[in-house]
Amino acid sequence: MKAALLPERGVVKVAGNDARHFLNGLATNDIGKVLPTAAQFAALLTPQGKIIVDFIVAEAPAEDGGGFFLDCPRALAPALVEKLKFYKLRAKVTVEDLSEALGVMAVWDGQNSDNAESDYGLCYADPRLAALGSRIILPPAVAAEAAKDLGATLLGADAYDAHRIWLGVPRGGSDFSYGDTFPHEADMDQLAGVDFGKGCYIGQEVVSRVEHRAMARNRVVPIAFDQFAPIPGLPVTAGDTALGMIGSASNGRGLALLRLDRVGEALESGTPIICGGIAIELIKPDWATFAWPAGTKAAS
Repeated sequence: MKAALLPERGVVKVAGNDARHFLNGLATNDIGKVLPTAAQFAALLTPQGKIIVDFIVAEAPAEDGGGFFLDCPRALAPALVEKLKFYKLRAKVTVEDLSEALGVMAVWDGQNSDNAESDYGLCYADPRLAALGSRIILPPAVAAEAAKDLGATLLGADAYDAHRIWLGVPRGGSDFSYGDTFPHEADMDQLAGVDFGKGCYIGQEVVSRVEHRAMARNRVVPIAFDQFAPIPGLPVTAGDTALGMIGSASNGRGLALLRLDRVGEALESGTPIICGGIAIELIKPDWATFAWPAGTKAAS
């Protein structure tokens, strides 16, 4: 089993009698389904339906004080707190940024790694994909002890990043831009981040429209390459046609936000797909259920 402390992750706590109802009225997923044994992946959107910040919502057991802990990008934790307080109005909730005291550790690649339990912090299976394993909210100073207690080897965050990239799971700020990306484009609809049957939330009408009209032409998709990794942020092209932009990459795999209809045209015409002078090919992950261009390679 492997473990890694993720320094780019922060923690925001939302507590109080109205906390569940409050969050459920804002987030893309059904917070009513969050339990101490079941976390949910969700996002807060703009009224135009674009992602302000995504996060994993975990609930602490009542005997540990209760409350909801939002595992979010640390750089966006202050903005998330500000937004939640803006929407709070008369709701009986408290919102705190605990990122100075608490961090997030990922545990993966081992027997029962998707159901890790630790006395060192709040444990929850990653709700996006079972292969991502589990996560633990804990004081960073005890990460080494927690990993040892689990029988896991504590590695650097780059090891987890490589695992995430290999599975084709996007990360905001690396593979898509906050404030400019719809949930479908970031694959949140594929990774259990949107509940299409729940009640209203900010941006819901736009997200529902994209879902029902199958309008998501842009997607973050896994790619493979044989040479050195393309530099993040470089454009992906097919001849003179712009397809999108490369995101994170590691060990021959990467992620790119691409126009899939244009990718399909390139594959059909036999035009090489290039990024920074390096040929790349799309890799369809097992979890993806949306339509893929013909000629895409399946994940191995």
